[in-house]
Amino acid sequence: MTESDADLSRRAFMRTAAGTATAAAATGTASAAESNESSGNESSGGGGGGGGPPDLGGYLDGANNYEGSVVDQRGQSEVTVDVGAGSNGLAFGPAAVHVDNGATIVWEWTGEGGNHNVISEDDVFDSGPAKASGTFEHTFNEDGIYPYFCSPHRASGMLGAVVVGTDYPTLDTGGAVGPSDLPGSAKTLGVATMFVTAATLGFAYFFMKYGGDYGDFE
Repeated sequence: MTESDADLSRRAFMRTAAGTATAAAATGTASAAESNESSGNESSGGGGGGGGPPDLGGYLDGANNYEGSVVDQRGQSEVTVDVGAGSNGLAFGPAAVHVDNGATIVWEWTGEGGNHNVISEDDVFDSGPAKASGTFEHTFNEDGIYPYFCSPHRASGMLGAVVVGTDYPTLDTGGAVGPSDLPGSAKTLGVATMFVTAATLGFAYFFMKYGGDYGDFE
């Protein structure tokens, strides 16, 4: 094999090695992305259907007996909410609950704070005229967020909300996916890709330094 043939062979080998490394890197990147997508680690927020933190749109800001969190009551077919809760009887207790689709909310009057009623903002349910005692119930068969109020004490902060199911507006958490969020399969593919690339380039270096007759690569 002449020196000119060796140069040609080396150049051909380097083209092949570079192509192999590039293809391996591309395959690993695509596979990792596909694996990450199938695992559900997609950027999201502000939409619905994810079952994440509900976005109440600020409806309960300043509401009595609301501490900034929704009480999770999923898994129960019937949930009781007090009407006339709090130190002055002008609150719902709890102010916000999360239930499964098909669950029934039973509002139960405590007798505190005067006469109350339970009225949905979007006319889904209405307990009627304000009263001092009794119960009222409604079964939720559609996912979403249902804000409601007591008409005599609405201005005093007697507000509530029911979150149903998983399809509802959610808070925007930024949608960022950090390295720790990558599934194990994606990490394995990344390591394998790095190994193949390093081995190919190492073999190329050995070939360029010491030469060798590897035949015609073209």
